Amino acid sequence: MKNTTKLLPGFHLPTLRRKPKTTAQKLAEKLANIKKHSISQLSEFFNGFIPQNILKSNKEGCLSRTRLYSKSNIFWAFFSQVLDADSGCSEAVRKIQAHIALKSNKLPSTSTSAYCQARKNLDHNSLKEILDVTGLALNNRADNWNGHRVVVVDGTGLTMPDTPKNQKEFPQQKHQKIGCGFPQARALACFNLHSGALLSHELGNKKSHELILLRKQMGTFKKGDVFLGDKGFCNYHDISNFKENDVDSVITHAKREPKTTATAYKVLGENDLLIKWKKPSYRKKLAYSKKKWEEMPNELVLRQIKVIVDKPGFRVSSFYIVTTLTDSEIYSAKSIADLYFQRWDVELFFRDIKTTMGMDILRCLTPEMVKKEILMHCVSIIVSDY
Repeated sequence: MKNTTKLLPGFHLPTLRRKPKTTAQKLAEKLANIKKHSISQLSEFFNGFIPQNILKSNKEGCLSRTRLYSKSNIFWAFFSQVLDADSGCSEAVRKIQAHIALKSNKLPSTSTSAYCQARKNLDHNSLKEILDVTGLALNNRADNWNGHRVVVVDGTGLTMPDTPKNQKEFPQQKHQKIGCGFPQARALACFNLHSGALLSHELGNKKSHELILLRKQMGTFKKGDVFLGDKGFCNYHDISNFKENDVDSVITHAKREPKTTATAYKVLGENDLLIKWKKPSYRKKLAYSKKKWEEMPNELVLRQIKVIVDKPGFRVSSFYIVTTLTDSEIYSAKSIADLYFQRWDVELFFRDIKTTMGMDILRCLTPEMVKKEILMHCVSIIVSDY
């Protein structure tokens, strides 16, 4: 008997059964395709994004001669390792051998010793320069929000192999017994909200507070930017410091009690108040000097917006935002709330990227190489987004 099932115009049965792909799935598929490329193909494929002049052999010192393990070969072999969490140094050497075989040159030994030494000589500054150039290219494609570049700040934890050198710089948690834990690092990154470009990042250990890591990246912010952060960054000093540099803040309210209509400086609308914060008293335990405390204004005029969450899947039914964007005619309460919801999406996307790229568990055995591995991960994230 013939199948008499009919579909309405515009409908396709297999499509109806298939769930839409998540961002993580799309990224995983893109990475799976990139992993199939040889070193030569990777170089050709990303030629327009990775500045080739930086990968030329150094004029003197390490990686100065054109050898089997040239600066370019080492970079692309390391790049392929970062893309594939299961790829070790032996696989990297095999790829270099295949690359050399195409040129009919003498094949290198299968030993990983020479490759590991050459990879160690790949200088940090070159990788940082490559990251800056690729990030700038992606950043230039971005839109803005009401004429502002929006910079999202987010932190994450990373683990790495349990070696004495890694433990010294990135010690494990105190409650874990020696030999039963792994070195822990904390990374804080600044992203362009609309392009996803990584603008800067800082790495610290478990003792590094996110505020300290953020203050090391103040040079990332430009006049007219909007800083978008969570409650961990809600404090008088940093809001004041950003405002002093003509950078506005949009962050989740924390620590202080929210103002009410009765205690507000001015009512701008429903759940939308203009408020005043008094400068906190100086304490010796503060992370900044008394001179800096004296230079801060005695009060800040801020805007407090109560956001009602009516979307399923959120743990809270409401929360407060404080911002230095006080003009309600230009920046409506709804548009600011929508902006903050976008930050939540970025946080989830960052988590997906970290897991998909295998960045949550690093593989290098020394802090020096761990920092280079993180830079390579950042480069691979950016070029994979093109």
